[in-house]
Amino acid sequence: MSNEKYEQGLKIRTQVLGEAYVKRSIENADDFTRPLQEMVTEYCWGHVWGREGLSLKERSMINLAMISALNRPHELKLHVRGALRNGLTREQIREILLQVGIYCGVPAAVDSFRLAREAFAEAEADADAEASS
Repeated sequence: MSNEKYEQGLKIRTQVLGEAYVKRSIENADDFTRPLQEMVTEYCWGHVWGREGLSLKERSMINLAMISALNRPHELKLHVRGALRNGLTREQIREILLQVGIYCGVPAAVDSFRLAREAFAEAEADADAEASS
């Protein structure tokens, strides 16, 4: 698939989520899942994340809160790592998750904190691996 919004979405998606993750997602798509990958890349990342009204950092902050509230653990870990790439600090992520605890419930915050710690550890391991190669 190739169009302007798809290409813009692919660029932003790769910037936020990392080249390896995006490449793997697209390459592993089959006839059943390819339309979803194309839709997510074009509409989510191209049409919405590509808008000018909010920075990528602000969009990451909103996503962390919403994904935590929705209890989507895989997406939360992915977007914690994306938030780090977009310039959020661990302290900012912590504050977002504390806010989730107040408005969405303590169980949502507890799970989100646990997943964020896992994502931090994975990001550190990746950075260490890149530094040593």
